[in-house]
Amino acid sequence: MPATSLRLDDYLPYLVNRTGISLAAHFGQVLRRAGISLQDWRVLAALRERDGLRLTELAERTSIEISTLSRLVSSMEAAGLVARQKDSGDARAIALRLTPDGDALTLRLIPEALALEETALAGLDAAEAAQLKALLIRAYRNLAAAGATGDSAETAP
Repeated sequence: MPATSLRLDDYLPYLVNRTGISLAAHFGQVLRRAGISLQDWRVLAALRERDGLRLTELAERTSIEISTLSRLVSSMEAAGLVARQKDSGDARAIALRLTPDGDALTLRLIPEALALEETALAGLDAAEAAQLKALLIRAYRNLAAAGATGDSAETAP
């Protein structure tokens, strides 16, 4: 017999979404003071980790839909945070790179991002925090394998 009841406080999608919304709201305040959006932050952080991504790679990495990301990158380019350059491996492809201003802004925000993560993980020891992250990665991969990632989510930093 299929389950017919659902306890919201024990329902994984609800718990993950609620946590993501709270993280986004807290970090959003920091980002607004810096003059950027959560999506801008995802782009900056992704390029700081691996500069020179192509737009399709960046879309996959940031969970931002490609047409939205294209417009976002254009506005970030106009703001002097990112630059488009010919990819050294493929002259037809365009690589996205942080500008010195984009890199400086990212470096300024990283400590605040890490402080928020520390707040969220308060009371968990290092092994529990690592296990939580590993389990969330596994759950995401399960959903990706099922074609159900919904990569345009706007809730998590």
